Amino acid sequence: MSNILKVSPEEIIYHVKISCQIPSLLEAIATKKIITDTAAKEGVIIEIEELQKAADSLRLAQNLIRAEETWTWLEKHYLSLDNFEEIAHINLLSAKLANHLFANKVEQFFYSHQLDYTTAVTYEVILDDEDLALEIFYALKEGEISFQEIARQYIKNPEIRRAGGYQGIRPRRDFRPEIAAAVFAANPPQLLKPITTPKGVHIILVEEIIKPQLNEQMRATIMGELFTNWLKQQINTLEIGLNLAEDTNSPSSQQMLSEVS
Repeated sequence: MSNILKVSPEEIIYHVKISCQIPSLLEAIATKKIITDTAAKEGVIIEIEELQKAADSLRLAQNLIRAEETWTWLEKHYLSLDNFEEIAHINLLSAKLANHLFANKVEQFFYSHQLDYTTAVTYEVILDDEDLALEIFYALKEGEISFQEIARQYIKNPEIRRAGGYQGIRPRRDFRPEIAAAVFAANPPQLLKPITTPKGVHIILVEEIIKPQLNEQMRATIMGELFTNWLKQQINTLEIGLNLAEDTNSPSSQQMLSEVS
């Protein structure tokens, strides 16, 4: 016979408090309120057919293919079908509001910030010794050794070592400023002269510079960023307070009410 641990709503609230999660919880509540209030003000509405598609997409995102899987997931998260519909509703409302507010601003933003969305394919080895880095750099230039060989010899992380120092496709913001300046000024494929940072001496091979295209994926990315920044600005203008009724030191008497003004 398994033991059952019963947890009260008051205990949950108290745990949220002592886990220091209240600020993020209040921000989430404020975010939802900002979205719903702004959508109502702007006349953004959701049709029944749209909500059904959003609910279906939510099920697919959670890999809930069969009805039994959906019920199990709802029980695990202590949700009702109405709660599930509400989640789908706010997700869809957020997307429609973002489109309503920023769809006509994406193109201008893209062309004004094209450099921020340019990406680079690089390989990298970081050394502690500048003299050794220069020696390896010139050996690479002369073709006396390959980048894969120095990666196998000097990279400790096994996955990166096996990939020959491959760093993936990265935007400018993912590089340190002094490295970004050199990487995005390169004429690929190009081996950069060693660059010293607090992390060490970087030997970097720039394989490719990828210029961004304003396709649907890029539009969605930019719209999401504009919407997120807008939400942060809205939240920063608010004073979000917590009203705990009765004795704030007694978890059994706490009722959490967020006041957004």
